[in-house]
Amino acid sequence: MFSCWLSRLCRGLSTPTGRVTHLIQGSLSRRLMLSSQRRIPELSSFVARTNTCGELRSSHLGQEVTLCGWIQYRRQNIFLVLRDFHGLVQVVIPQDESTASVKKILCEAPMESVVQVSGTVISRPPGQENPKMPTGEIEIKVKSAQLLNTCKKLPFEIKDFVKKTEALRLQYRYLDLRSFQMQYNLRLRSRMVMKMREYLCNLHGFVDIETPTLFKRTPGGAKEFVIPSREPGKFYCLPQSPQQFKQLLMVGGLDRYFQVARCYRDEGSRPDRQPEFTQIVDISDVFRNTKVGFLQDALSKPQGTVKAICISEGAKYLKRKDIESLRKLAADHFNQEVLPVFPKANRNWNSPVAKSIMEEQRSELIRLMEIQEDGVVLLTAGEHRKACSVLGKLRLECADLLEARGLVLRDPALFSFLWVVDFPLFLPKEENPGELESAHHPFTAPHPSDIHLLHTEPKQVRSQHYDLVLNGNEIGGGSIRIHDAELQRYILATLLKEDVKLLSHLLQALDFGAPPHGGIALGLDRLICLVTGAPSIRDVIAFPKSFRGHDLMSNAPDSLPPEELKPYHIQVSWPADSEAEKSSLNQPYHPES
Repeated sequence: MFSCWLSRLCRGLSTPTGRVTHLIQGSLSRRLMLSSQRRIPELSSFVARTNTCGELRSSHLGQEVTLCGWIQYRRQNIFLVLRDFHGLVQVVIPQDESTASVKKILCEAPMESVVQVSGTVISRPPGQENPKMPTGEIEIKVKSAQLLNTCKKLPFEIKDFVKKTEALRLQYRYLDLRSFQMQYNLRLRSRMVMKMREYLCNLHGFVDIETPTLFKRTPGGAKEFVIPSREPGKFYCLPQSPQQFKQLLMVGGLDRYFQVARCYRDEGSRPDRQPEFTQIVDISDVFRNTKVGFLQDALSKPQGTVKAICISEGAKYLKRKDIESLRKLAADHFNQEVLPVFPKANRNWNSPVAKSIMEEQRSELIRLMEIQEDGVVLLTAGEHRKACSVLGKLRLECADLLEARGLVLRDPALFSFLWVVDFPLFLPKEENPGELESAHHPFTAPHPSDIHLLHTEPKQVRSQHYDLVLNGNEIGGGSIRIHDAELQRYILATLLKEDVKLLSHLLQALDFGAPPHGGIALGLDRLICLVTGAPSIRDVIAFPKSFRGHDLMSNAPDSLPPEELKPYHIQVSWPADSEAEKSSLNQPYHPES
């Protein structure tokens, strides 16, 4: 159901919804009617404009209007283009002596200054219409103008084609939000969320419920943000997901619940939080008797493997610097060595190690991976999950590089969905392979056919976990949850070695007639990123954090002076190189006069 709905949603956002009236059912004595296209005729007496810049057409000819907006462009002190959130309109700057003060305002105001103009909607002279602008048939003959606010010199132009570093965009996010692309992304996001609410609430009877932001530590899963309280030694945690609250709402009888929830994970730039699904070929058997050192070393370990992907036509379109950048990405973000091999291409880029592989395993490699002319093999060795993660990332990077060279690999208008199922319930811990950790989360139910293996071969147990993939990217994941308290207690205490006291509230709730239940969480940022074609989820979030989790606009996170930490019974243990900052925070505060 989810994939069908999402597919319709993705395709239907560009079409008008029509006038749809929804009935909100309930025990209230009155019925509330909502219309999706109701026009509010008058906003308030504080509104300084009669129209928006983007709505005027030939049907408005002769009307007296007042507009407000930013100065987008000025030409020869005769015309200027005014912009607001609805669009653009051309304004004719008066040239006669009687309106010299108006001309002075409109000609001297810097770009991106905010002005109010009043005048008459007139037709553009024949031949001067602009079919690329929705308002291109008309212009405004100005009679009066007011400078509402001037603009200082900008750190960058508010134009989509102007190249800007991401750090600069994040530092001046309030300016970046004025760009057409950011306006489009955020407005589309708003429409998508509205469509989701309409679909779930009005068509299928779901209930939108907010769950708390301040919670307690949850065993397993991602690292959590810790929030001090005023009670000595006691802390809140920001929830990495509302997982426990979802289950408690099911116990409470709210069996169709949803929310657009904030999830907090103190993980920085962990690459495995961006899992991509990849066609990897396992070629471990080809290299069982290899003399290549790093391959031997990988295969000697319990979870060691050799994996590779083939980039068709990679030797034809990828340059040497591209190959080196891929290797650097693998080393910097995954701490993985990646070896490029050119089995058929007439290239001398093969390293001595690659040449050794070519001599020993060339024919078997070509056969297993079905390598064609100009194919490039990217080979890595190591722990299974790390090898898969790095090759998944490199596959997408290669696709970007090849498409930049002119190859068409992905149709941006096509939405292809895929369900991934039959995950393992447990995985060996990376730091201690002899112990287990949850592959999804500790509340995921085991597959009914594998429950008997929990006591004897827990590593062989499959989970009732499912992921939804769109165009090769995971956009959602969920599971059927454990509703039996004893089974949950056994998995937590015996298999995962977790302190069950942390979850006593949940275990108690499961003992009070908890029904079988399950759910799914969709990554809204990732989904909207795919729909808009944005290169990063930071392009679909109004105020995102940087790669390292910093707010470059406000410089958060920030330091606090000791007197503000005192009520929380905590103090900072300063590193040696931070003594200067520490001493500055201990200085008395002198407010500006």
